[in-house]
Amino acid sequence: MKLAFFDDFKLGVLKGETVVDVSQVVRDIPHTGPHNLINGVIERFADCRSRLEKAAADGKGVPVDQVRFRPPLPRPHNIEDGTRSEPAPINAFHKSPSGVIGDGDTMVLPDVPATIFEGEAEVAVVIGKRAQNVRAADAMSHVFGYLNFIDGSARGLPPSGNTFYQMKSRDTFAPMGPYIVTADEIKDPHNLQIRLWVNGTLMQNFNTSDMAHKIPRCIEWVSSIHTLEPGDVLASGTNHRGLSPFQDGDLVELETECLGRLRIKVRDDLKRTWARVTRLERQQKGQEGQTPQLTGKYAKQP
Repeated sequence: MKLAFFDDFKLGVLKGETVVDVSQVVRDIPHTGPHNLINGVIERFADCRSRLEKAAADGKGVPVDQVRFRPPLPRPHNIEDGTRSEPAPINAFHKSPSGVIGDGDTMVLPDVPATIFEGEAEVAVVIGKRAQNVRAADAMSHVFGYLNFIDGSARGLPPSGNTFYQMKSRDTFAPMGPYIVTADEIKDPHNLQIRLWVNGTLMQNFNTSDMAHKIPRCIEWVSSIHTLEPGDVLASGTNHRGLSPFQDGDLVELETECLGRLRIKVRDDLKRTWARVTRLERQQKGQEGQTPQLTGKYAKQP
């Protein structure tokens, strides 16, 4: 099943190329807004699934190109992200719920002296039931589903060493969607092709088999530190070689096999520019580090 919020945060189920409003089916779930409605649906999914399926089958859908998809998890309690691109000690960080945006929304680059702004193509896990000190062998039973996730980064901010919080937790830096795909539809989450385009040019293209630490280990490790609740999001990291600068006017599209396509725009009121090259292309030319900023505020003069 594919669950989405659309238009004025109606809860919908994808049916082919349409989305069916199933809000009435879950109206009795206690909630104050869409953020804890979807958490309630996830927590009670075993009880309400058959009713959702019937409503979707019986209902008349609206073509997906006539609706506006909203973030499918508008305000998760926890957004965790792994960062390692090669085998190394496991690591992660929090992203702020205020970073969440959805399909068609805009990532806004802040007025800060970042050396570069990047967005990492990732698959994110949606937690389905409370996870505390979960063993890796039991971890997949805590997975509700999966969705596309873009991990926005403002890299190189001073002071040196004061990194993840100010780099990762900015408003609009956690795009996700366009919908949640329940776990039963994903045969193997460790064998999904991920592609990210910037203005139609393919920049990232890798498989989740590249993950240095598989999903069960990630859930085990994070849940040993703090409890994960239904509706929390755990992103799985990226292959860093294809990362390239995000800048004003960009259209970014992320498509993961079976998870649909997430589209966002990028806005930078300072109109800063970088060369359109990836980290891998720089490495192949024998160049070290990230693509240097070319123009605009904070650009280093030659």
